[in-house]
Amino acid sequence: MKTNEIQNPFVVGKYLSDKYFCDRTEETEYLKKQLRNGRNVALISPRRLGKSDLIHHLFNQPDILNEYYVFFIDIYATTSLSELVYIMGKTIYEQLKPQSERWKEQFFQVIRSLQVAYKLDSLGMPTFDLGLGDIQAPQTTLDEIFAYLDKADRRCIIAIDEFQQIGEYNEKNVEALLRTKIQRCQSAQFIFSGSKRHVMSQMFNSPSKPFYQSTISMGLNPIPVDTYSEFAKRLFEERNRDLDTAVVAEVWNAYKGYTWYIQMLMNELFALTPVGATCTMEYIATAEKNVIQSQELSYREILSNLPPRQKMVLQAIAKEGVASNITSSKFIKKYALNSASTVQSAVKLLMKNDILTQNDGQYRIYNFFFSKWLAQY
Repeated sequence: MKTNEIQNPFVVGKYLSDKYFCDRTEETEYLKKQLRNGRNVALISPRRLGKSDLIHHLFNQPDILNEYYVFFIDIYATTSLSELVYIMGKTIYEQLKPQSERWKEQFFQVIRSLQVAYKLDSLGMPTFDLGLGDIQAPQTTLDEIFAYLDKADRRCIIAIDEFQQIGEYNEKNVEALLRTKIQRCQSAQFIFSGSKRHVMSQMFNSPSKPFYQSTISMGLNPIPVDTYSEFAKRLFEERNRDLDTAVVAEVWNAYKGYTWYIQMLMNELFALTPVGATCTMEYIATAEKNVIQSQELSYREILSNLPPRQKMVLQAIAKEGVASNITSSKFIKKYALNSASTVQSAVKLLMKNDILTQNDGQYRIYNFFFSKWLAQY
């Protein structure tokens, strides 16, 4: 679908163009500066604040597109080096498919370990049929991928999203292995994007870790409410609707400036506002109800898969909104929890599974909508 055909301008879950992307001008220029000066970047901030969209926005800038080959590699769901190599190989090939035939031919000339994936389709045209099982020797294929990048006729920018995931792999030497490959790669700059701040900070700032002092660290703050308000009002006005500024402030504050949740609410608020009408504060409750109801089945599924003690702790934190002193006798008594040790063990597992997040001793459920639903459950 072309961007000028979309019905609802509050795009969620994908990047379309500058027109539907709010601000981040300074952050985009900062990233450009670091990459052009040969510096890799560790981009660290919580999920749903807009890291991935910022990277896609950078990659879609005309000067970047003209100067670089760009690759966005999401490794959130990977569990091993083989899966990482599989995702890298497939992403690089898919990105280069629109390029010249020489590039595609060179892919299999250099990455010989994946020649098994080079096949002909029913029309006799070459195609790339890569399966995870084709990665027989991941370290060899990884060597070949980096060799291929070094033969590029342009410099490359490679963004690896949710980079902290490599710390969960069964193989224990992946950080050191990647650090060595990246250090030797002459033709590419890297963005290491991650949402688990403590883990990412350790990876890049601890002297005992392979990536120590190998990057420029960069965080993301919420887009200022005034900036987002101007953006949202423009999108309403372009489609013959109006937006009460107080609505944006209310939504921004309720979701602490987290872009994804704000966009989701604004998407629903826009859908509720008739052409020629004004979106006012009265729309917010209905919009929240509609969004939460649309996700209710998945929330019930999450809850049904939790052991009873984790469920009780999660519900207690949801009712608090933001909870502190969760092992205190006051908190335990208030929500009829078993003991401090039970709460600690439950919280540890909930955080490991990205259901809870913690900052400065305060705990909240990662997903704001899930939290609101659970508080009423």
